Amino acid sequence: MIAVDWGTSSLRIYRLDETGAIRARREAPAGIMTVAADGFAATLEAQLGDWIDDTPIVMSGMIGSRQGWREVPYAECPSGAADIARLMQKIEWGNGRRAWIAPGLSCRDGSGVPDVMRGEETQIIGAAAELPATGAATICLPGTHSKWVRWRDGGIAGFATAMTGEVFAVLRRHSILGRLMAEGDAHDSATFAAGLRRADEAGGLLHHLFGARTRGLVGEVSESALPSYLSGILIGHEIAALAPQGERDAAGVIHLIGAAGLVSLYREALAGCGRDSRIIDSDCVARGLFLLAAHLPSGSSDG
Repeated sequence: MIAVDWGTSSLRIYRLDETGAIRARREAPAGIMTVAADGFAATLEAQLGDWIDDTPIVMSGMIGSRQGWREVPYAECPSGAADIARLMQKIEWGNGRRAWIAPGLSCRDGSGVPDVMRGEETQIIGAAAELPATGAATICLPGTHSKWVRWRDGGIAGFATAMTGEVFAVLRRHSILGRLMAEGDAHDSATFAAGLRRADEAGGLLHHLFGARTRGLVGEVSESALPSYLSGILIGHEIAALAPQGERDAAGVIHLIGAAGLVSLYREALAGCGRDSRIIDSDCVARGLFLLAAHLPSGSSDG
């Protein structure tokens, strides 16, 4: 089958064998925000290239959002692979071509405020073999909008989203804080750790953010290190707010899934906060799509 992870900024395509093993992969900066409303079929076919045949295609991510090819309603927590697969929708185009789009997932927090994800649920389903079959676990998926997921008894029990990556980008590029920061993405571990420690002190996030400016003004933090300090403050507050303080899996480990650079940064942050973590390969999304396809009704792949 063909597994397609189609997000906001990028498109990843995997060719899988009958066991779900990855035989080949392709990636392009062809996320949904780069595609015209009527251009998804042409974009997919262009990226598939010589892979176009009668092989079943299953997709997840923002391709199923309101801005994507077709908006597919969310499955609700708690959900496992079978619950998510049940809500997948078929889309058809051209000369009899077809694909299935996964629905994404929704939940509500303790105050009844809704939260959503698209794509991350498929990664988590694909990582199930590395998560406990019974009991609880915590998964963190760092990103523009980081997800903290509660896994329980083989399914996704709930989750919470933090806009950490987006807030960092906005503050760096469009605020007075950014005017003190040097260009470049060099990471300063010592200053990052100082930001983490600051997040654990009194005063709150908004006060700590202004302190990043004043420490830059008086020369306590250099222009080149200030982005690392700001990152430490934001990620430190995220961990304090969303990492479980009592309920953990048996090993006390937070499982990390995502891009290598961000996962490494969060692992460093979690260690600085006294938390253990382990990394799960982000290609688990291909395995997740394979498992979702296995739950589709017999014969649905070919119409």
